[in-house]
Amino acid sequence: MSFFIISFFVLVAMCVGLYFYSRKSGTKIEGSSDPGFVYFRNLYLVVYLLGMAGDWLQGPYVYALYEHYKLSKRDIEFLFVAGFGASMLFGTVVGSFSDKFGRQRNCILYGIIYSLSCLTKHSSNFWVLLLGRLLGGTATSILWSGFETWLIHEHHSRGYSDRLLEEIFSWATIGNSIVAIVCGVAAQYAVDLFGYVAPFDMALIILVIMTVIVWLKWPENYGDASADLKKNFSDALTTVRTDRRVLCLGVVQSLFEGSMYCFVLEWTPALTPSAASTMSSGHAGKIPHGYIFAAYMVSLMIGGQLFSFCCNRSKPESFMRWVFGLSSVCLVQPALMRSDSLIPITFVGFLVFECCVGLFWPAIGTMRSKYVPDSIRATIMNLFRIPLNLVVVIILTQNFPIVFIFKCCVFFLIICCGIQFYLERLTRDEAPVESADSQTGAKSTENDQGEFQGIA
Repeated sequence: MSFFIISFFVLVAMCVGLYFYSRKSGTKIEGSSDPGFVYFRNLYLVVYLLGMAGDWLQGPYVYALYEHYKLSKRDIEFLFVAGFGASMLFGTVVGSFSDKFGRQRNCILYGIIYSLSCLTKHSSNFWVLLLGRLLGGTATSILWSGFETWLIHEHHSRGYSDRLLEEIFSWATIGNSIVAIVCGVAAQYAVDLFGYVAPFDMALIILVIMTVIVWLKWPENYGDASADLKKNFSDALTTVRTDRRVLCLGVVQSLFEGSMYCFVLEWTPALTPSAASTMSSGHAGKIPHGYIFAAYMVSLMIGGQLFSFCCNRSKPESFMRWVFGLSSVCLVQPALMRSDSLIPITFVGFLVFECCVGLFWPAIGTMRSKYVPDSIRATIMNLFRIPLNLVVVIILTQNFPIVFIFKCCVFFLIICCGIQFYLERLTRDEAPVESADSQTGAKSTENDQGEFQGIA
């Protein structure tokens, strides 16, 4: 049995053990068993995880579908660049739309746009596929901002505590990992039975279900509905320029996620031995991609569980300093040299890095909920996706050596660590920004909860 497969089973045992340990020794958060909160949390998680499932089902087979349609390598690369470019260009517009016209409508728009993108996969015409990539890139911008902005506004408007919000983010990360594994297996079976378009049809069905649930069950909320799109964008730029906390969060988000996307693009060649060599794991020039991906997702789940432990002892502003530092160390080895004999060490580093990613997602969401103004939250979140997507586009269009790419990742992560130290010092004695919703939430909680239950 290969080192990769053994690692997967060891991680599963660690994850299960950590779960039962947390159930036995964890401190219960006040209000976590309140029926109103439980319903609210579960409704959000169902919708969010369906939205993520619609994305996970497509990811593994986009490239394979393009190859199946006999597209050239150059055309395939252009399509991928177009997707990230669309996310970079249209993201801020979509964010401003969400803040002005409503977060619920924005999530419905996500379901519609991504469903249309799935439909384009039935055509082998390059221009139709290009339209699909543009739609998919725009939908991705909504996925990474629209759902979170709706959640934070609703959570604050009902007067729930920040610790309960941390719990939701933690469960979202754990659930997302499980969904990714299930979708990977389901997509493989679908391709084996029905061909390369099948995963996209499955995603289409799930996205339609998600859209219907949002339409029927989610109440609408807004940022600043009175402002026009240009003003929202202007206010977002002003906030970034004048509020150092928001600027720090934005830079950290861009650099860490940029490193993460580079890792996603490069982990396969980093772990693949030369065809002439035979690893002790028994793989000659091949690696078990399925087990490796599953191991990454289990590591992500471990990170999500560790987030709750860390929050019981410290604030995300504090412990994320060490998470960013550790994540930079994890990628040092592939940044220095590439050798078949060092692949097991590289893989262990990648697993720990994925654990850091599992800590990052709920932590960055929690910190954004404190410091990013609610009226322009989605606009600011998508504004910082511009440099992120720019990094990915540059990586895709330039033939950089893999060692150089990992050196860039280590450099980005060291910067994240330094900025997080500055942010922790900056926020040590400062109060977080309160949106209009959190200020009025205590007064309207009872009425809002009654209305929310009535919608259900």
